[in-house]
Amino acid sequence: MRREYDSEGTSASTKLTYLLVGGGIGAILALLFAPKSGEELRGDIADATRKGIEKSKEAATQLQAKAGEYYETASEKAGELYHTAQEKAGELGDKAKAAAARTANPFTAAIEAGKDAYTAEKRRGEANAITEGRASYPVDKKDDK
Repeated sequence: MRREYDSEGTSASTKLTYLLVGGGIGAILALLFAPKSGEELRGDIADATRKGIEKSKEAATQLQAKAGEYYETASEKAGELYHTAQEKAGELGDKAKAAAARTANPFTAAIEAGKDAYTAEKRRGEANAITEGRASYPVDKKDDK
């Protein structure tokens, strides 16, 4: 949940709470020092208390609504991020499988190429051994006439 902070680092809800508490204390002090009878003073204190409770309930309702909005926004973003992460994980899994398949094929191809080269070299060596054992006669093109 993201809060907006002023330069002192206090949030708006904290300031609102301080304002309500300060206003309540100021109202009680004003009533206590006012030149009224005890009965009027008690009635005024009761009225101020009721008003303070009502304002506190209103502030709590507003804060609850804001918290609900923040929760909905955060849950939507988390759901989007979760789905995006699942998609990326699936793509990476597919890429890993393809890379593994490509890696297996070159090794197999290299082994087969090595076998073929060995066989070809072996045959060439056998052919050389056979031809070295026989006499080679020079061929003269003049004699063919």
